[in-house]
Amino acid sequence: MKQQILLASMVALLTPAPVLAQEDFRVGMVTDVGGIDDKSFNQGAWEGIQAWGEEHGKTEGQDFTYLESHSDSDFVTNLNNAVQANFDIIYAIGYKLQPSLEQVAEQNPEQYFGIVDGVVDMPNVVSLNFKDHEAAFLAGVAAANSTEKDKIGFISGVEGVVIDRFEAGFVAGVKAVAPDKEVVVEYAGAFNDPTKGKQIASAMYSQDIDLIYHASGPTGNGVFSEAKDLITADPERQLWVIGVDRDQTDEGAFEVNGEARNVTLTSSLKNTGNVVRNFSNQMMETGFEAGNIVSDLANEGVGLAEGQLSEETLALVEEYKEKIISGEIVVPEKPE
Repeated sequence: MKQQILLASMVALLTPAPVLAQEDFRVGMVTDVGGIDDKSFNQGAWEGIQAWGEEHGKTEGQDFTYLESHSDSDFVTNLNNAVQANFDIIYAIGYKLQPSLEQVAEQNPEQYFGIVDGVVDMPNVVSLNFKDHEAAFLAGVAAANSTEKDKIGFISGVEGVVIDRFEAGFVAGVKAVAPDKEVVVEYAGAFNDPTKGKQIASAMYSQDIDLIYHASGPTGNGVFSEAKDLITADPERQLWVIGVDRDQTDEGAFEVNGEARNVTLTSSLKNTGNVVRNFSNQMMETGFEAGNIVSDLANEGVGLAEGQLSEETLALVEEYKEKIISGEIVVPEKPE
């Protein structure tokens, strides 16, 4: 009898928890400090939740919504407020939320959470991660084959495990194509400081750099702004920005003397929206299951936008993509 009880207990632990009927299922999201309109991964995740809501005839604000964080001190408060709102799952967007999520998840073991760009080993948390370094490597390949200069810029927000992957992958991609090219790396110290991003970009573009890859959230808006301002002052200049996390073509568009221009060469892609949408659907159908779900080039969780890349560069990017997927190239996750 005791063995039967023990076996039943083990089965209960291994079986995904049941969820509410689909018509009652609700999703909440807490942003990083970049905000909901960061033109990057917060916005991408929210667009995925909106698509999920449209797919199931849900009502925004009632069945799904977001809580916006303006500083790190908002994380715990927003997560607790989301818990009080009784969502079936709450997504925390960004590795900076991990310590706060661990605290709130431990205090609320019956509430289910998902974290993007972090790993939390708890039975009520699913971790949703990306091989950003693979997409960044392709961005480096594209940059090295597109620039006319000997130096290429990389601007990011705050150093950390996730951003290490962007830097390491990008530098490796550049070096794979053009070993002699230098990658100039600068950190703004924040993901929500466009003014600082603009200042760093100004310094880089003055150093005979014509292309900058930013992995910095809204800080990168300043990079786009500086490139456009410099071209407006001197329309003969050819300057480029590589966007991050979603296709940032729209962020590069502007006009000079009535002529349409665009400084976005391409963008590394992180399909946050698809991952959040897919897991929400999975949870509705089969229940919650903790673990670490990793998206990469092979399953199209990351990638590179076509942008304004030449046919030659696109072919080269595809060649390196296949080498990464096959395992011929293993992209580093940490800078040297």
